[in-house]
Amino acid sequence: MITSEHLRQNPLPRVSSGNAQLDAILGGGFPTNSINIIMGEPGSGKTILAERLIFANAAKIDDPRPILYLTTLSEPLQKVVRYLQQFSFFDEDKLMSGAIQYDSIAVELEAHGVSALIPKLEEIIKTSSPKIIVIDSFKAVHDLTSSVSEMRRILYEVSGLLSAYDTTAFFLGEYSEDQIPIFPEFAVADGMVELARKKHGTRDERYLRVLKLRGSNYQEGLHAFRITSDGLDVFPRLTSPDTPLSYTANEDRLSTGVAGLDKMLAGGFWAGGATLLEGPTGAGKTTLALQFILEGVKRGEPGLYVNFQENPTQLARSVQGLGISIPEVQKQGLHFLYASPVELQIDSILVELFRTIQDRDIKRVVIDSVGDLVGAASDLTRLYSYLYALMQHFVARRVACVLTQTTSALANPMESQISALSDAILRLDLEWQNDKARRTLKIVKSRGTHHELDVQDFHITSRGLEVGPR
Repeated sequence: MITSEHLRQNPLPRVSSGNAQLDAILGGGFPTNSINIIMGEPGSGKTILAERLIFANAAKIDDPRPILYLTTLSEPLQKVVRYLQQFSFFDEDKLMSGAIQYDSIAVELEAHGVSALIPKLEEIIKTSSPKIIVIDSFKAVHDLTSSVSEMRRILYEVSGLLSAYDTTAFFLGEYSEDQIPIFPEFAVADGMVELARKKHGTRDERYLRVLKLRGSNYQEGLHAFRITSDGLDVFPRLTSPDTPLSYTANEDRLSTGVAGLDKMLAGGFWAGGATLLEGPTGAGKTTLALQFILEGVKRGEPGLYVNFQENPTQLARSVQGLGISIPEVQKQGLHFLYASPVELQIDSILVELFRTIQDRDIKRVVIDSVGDLVGAASDLTRLYSYLYALMQHFVARRVACVLTQTTSALANPMESQISALSDAILRLDLEWQNDKARRTLKIVKSRGTHHELDVQDFHITSRGLEVGPR
């Protein structure tokens, strides 16, 4: 009888994808001795994913058997290998030693049709007993069959061969989602991973999704990725942290670094809370945000400043305008993360932000501005889910976050949602009366705080913002 204790002591062995983030999505990797389908349109990244996987698993001490990459009627073998050499994970020694073997069945398939597949596989498996077989493209094999029953028979023989020799298989193919309930290969597959891309403005956004993975607690939903010289750079979908078992209030306050503002907020911003700074261009939002993050550095609280509009050179002017040396504050724990709004990819920037917070033990974060995230988002519902999950992680990790948002005549489609996510909202205004400027600050909202309600004047000096009369 199999007990729960037996299952805990004997976890399902896994084959790593070669990417730590993708392995985490898969619950540890692909199960060994399984049949997996990697599907997607041409150019979606299937071949790169498979090749990164085989180089990561070649010549393992615990299983030194070779790995076979078998091409069919898709791309010529020489072309596949030539493009492979452009990636950093390519290792010629693994090819020369036979740890990874590339072969083609195109000639046999052209001459004898789909009936050539089984003898070829049988010969290879019995001769070299590979631990992993990749067939690219298996969809090309499917297209050669004349009926569903013929495809089922082929799959029965293939799966029997793979099982007999403890081989993990990956079938690559240009399948579409509507073919899943129709094609028999999906019925025998233990795992299915879909790669997709969609156009957003002038760029493409790429996503992968695990549709099926037997025996695995995998992460559902769309996970963004990029194709780089290292293969796939994957950004797992950010989810909310586990709900705390008890309601315990965090009474910690963090000084804003702005003279007069802490008193208005009964001590400063909440640790583990989000504060929204809103106002027109030139009102002083960035200056206030910089003061907040620099105050934290001065107090030994590492900070992260994320910005999209001002490049590092432009931001340096703002910091130096406050009499601060950027190299000095970087040594003390201030980190910068810049991304151009033109190429902004929501998943990648937010996941990188979260990784930095974890790795650097960040206590204060500024996102300048949240409007750029809204403008770059191809899916506002997805963006809201990300922001909500991010704010919940901030609460759990006691990270204070400041968001800036420019108010204008153009309506922000997420204005109400962002306001709801914020624990406090400060509105900065710039008014003109008889050619004289007046800067005002108002606390619109501050959860759990007996805050100042009246509009206050403020001014900007060489030290930054100061609340009160000049």
